[in-house]
Amino acid sequence: MKHSRWRSISILALVVIISAMFWACSDNDSSTVTSPAQESSLLAAVNAHRADFDRAVAAHNRHIPEILQTEGVAGTAIGADESGMPVVVIYTREQTPPGRLKQEYEGFRVVEQVSGDIKPFKGPPGGGGGGGTSGQAPQSAPVKMGTSGGWRYDLANGYCCGGTLGSLVQKGGTKYVLSNYHVLYADITNGGNGRTASAGDPVIQPGLIDVSCNANNSLDIATLVSNGGTLPDNSGNAVDAGIAAVIPGQVDESGAILNVGTISASTLNASVGLAVKKMGRTTGLTRSSVSAINGAFSITYENECAGGTSFTQSYTNQIVVSNQRCGFQNGGDSGSLLLEDVSNNPRAVGLCFAGSVTCNKQAIAIANPINTVLSKIGASMVGQ
Repeated sequence: MKHSRWRSISILALVVIISAMFWACSDNDSSTVTSPAQESSLLAAVNAHRADFDRAVAAHNRHIPEILQTEGVAGTAIGADESGMPVVVIYTREQTPPGRLKQEYEGFRVVEQVSGDIKPFKGPPGGGGGGGTSGQAPQSAPVKMGTSGGWRYDLANGYCCGGTLGSLVQKGGTKYVLSNYHVLYADITNGGNGRTASAGDPVIQPGLIDVSCNANNSLDIATLVSNGGTLPDNSGNAVDAGIAAVIPGQVDESGAILNVGTISASTLNASVGLAVKKMGRTTGLTRSSVSAINGAFSITYENECAGGTSFTQSYTNQIVVSNQRCGFQNGGDSGSLLLEDVSNNPRAVGLCFAGSVTCNKQAIAIANPINTVLSKIGASMVGQ
């Protein structure tokens, strides 16, 4: 989730800000729907039905196009009922009238979840800024990950933007900051600021949204690279990832994440019921659980900070996390690393990038599977 900050005051900007307040979710209530004991019990039940989940995913894949074409549908995934049996979850923009959704697909029951629209949360113009969490605060070099950051010139149309610098990866002996494409590389037009994101441009900490849009108050910690962003992607296996080469001495090269510490160099595939955590710019260190897998969504991106529509990207095989009242992830948390919720050297599970616009009790967060991300960029995690 990327976020933006207003630079100049106008009547239009104030209207947008007031409108944004209705969904921006200023409270940080826990998004964990179940207790840790219940999560553990659900995960055990899900693991006992692994063969059923394999069948459900195969059936789901056959029907995803049909489901996504249904009026009012924002996405779909495979979740679980209380007994650990798989169900087809259909995420809707608002409650659908009776009869619009099918009741089952190939024997797997359908559950409707009113998640609202799903977006990468670049953030409404006028949001954010301000040192509310340790993730927003300036650091001294070498900086840790899980912190506010972004492209040094990410300001246009009277606003500035940013997100979270999630973790470190490495390839070919070089270490890179890992975040989202839409945090680091999404400015692809000269429209609002006369430039586009280009190789060699600095990546800063904190992001512009936390230094009143003045990059001179931030540290240059990495640089953009050629082909460092992964979108748009028509391969059918898209991820929203962006990497930037570490400037020597500016980043803690152990890969340590604020409030988490070092992580494992190994990774973990998501399962329904898995307890997870993330450290992000806006909501800080938060915990929840994986509510569904094999998620399919179509998400629209902007062409620069506070810009116009650029393209709509289709995603499959996504991780869905419970995000009740946007307490787990909110605007500005884009790029956070999704981790298993263990104390020592947790394994990476996914890369957070999108979620519900409406911060209700059924809100969700979405992450790319980390192994798909690493495969796409040809890298490995930096960790223990």
